[in-house]
Amino acid sequence: MAPTTRSGVKPKTEVEKKSPKIVKKKPKTDKKVTEKKTPTKNGKAKEDKKAEKVEEKVEDVEIEESPNTAKSIYEFTVKDIDGNEVSLDKYKGHVCIIVNVASKCTHTQSNYEQFVELYDKYADSKGLRILAFPCNQFSSQESGSCEKIKSFAETKGVKFDMFDKINVNGKKADPLWAFLKDTLPEVTCGRATGKDIKWNFTKFIINKEGIPVERYASSTKPLTLVDSLVKLW
Repeated sequence: MAPTTRSGVKPKTEVEKKSPKIVKKKPKTDKKVTEKKTPTKNGKAKEDKKAEKVEEKVEDVEIEESPNTAKSIYEFTVKDIDGNEVSLDKYKGHVCIIVNVASKCTHTQSNYEQFVELYDKYADSKGLRILAFPCNQFSSQESGSCEKIKSFAETKGVKFDMFDKINVNGKKADPLWAFLKDTLPEVTCGRATGKDIKWNFTKFIINKEGIPVERYASSTKPLTLVDSLVKLW
């Protein structure tokens, strides 16, 4: 056995002196692989940032929505407030109003009252149909179950069609509402200001061919829609 020096380093044997390259040399490729697997502290942040950017790009691809190819609301099937599937082709030949509703909004009382009045006056005489979709996306103003929402609507005298609670914005937006927004983005003073629904009681008028033709903000009262409806009857 070779002796150990004071510094703790063993002197090289004759074999080691003759062939130091064989004993000590490592392939260059090993160093490169090791450096990628264990980056320095200074390089780690850069690697992390690169990884985050890659992840963001992957997420963007995953959530990208397919172009909406629907031509009318008749191509959609939704659930009513009791959980039954309803094909919207049942509304063929009818002028419709589609609206997102909430039970605890400042617009609730006036909108429900006027929608009931509209329906009572024009459902039989003109074939008007109103489709109400509860939504809890705006300040959680429709937090109750469908059963509670249905009971609340009944206290308001609602006879028009109520549907399952849905999302109108975001990744989980109901396909019908995605179609409505794509077809009619919001317009303010003649300029498009975005597709998303801004608040409860946003209203869409649908013609007899099932095509959305007008969009109104929450502040528009239902009875003021009569002039637009008359043109479609």
